[in-house]
Amino acid sequence: MPKYVIEREIPGVGGLSAEQLRGAAQGSCAVIAEMGPRIQWVQSYVTGNKIYCVYIAPDEATVREHARQGGLPANSVAMVTTIIDPTTAED
Repeated sequence: MPKYVIEREIPGVGGLSAEQLRGAAQGSCAVIAEMGPRIQWVQSYVTGNKIYCVYIAPDEATVREHARQGGLPANSVAMVTTIIDPTTAED
């Protein structure tokens, strides 16, 4: 299944407490549980005013539906076409 990177613009998100982030994660997981196995949250990166999330889903519409049901912004959704890392530079 395709992998997606989602950019969520949430002013001040980097200043949320661990408890607040736990609550947000629990809400996201609850929506995923209701939507079934066709969507999987891999991980997220929290910055000052944005969260960058990595999801596995059959299509962009499923990612956006998860965001809608969870009350989260999905300002940008991009399908990953290739993954590279330092080993890509090796012969």
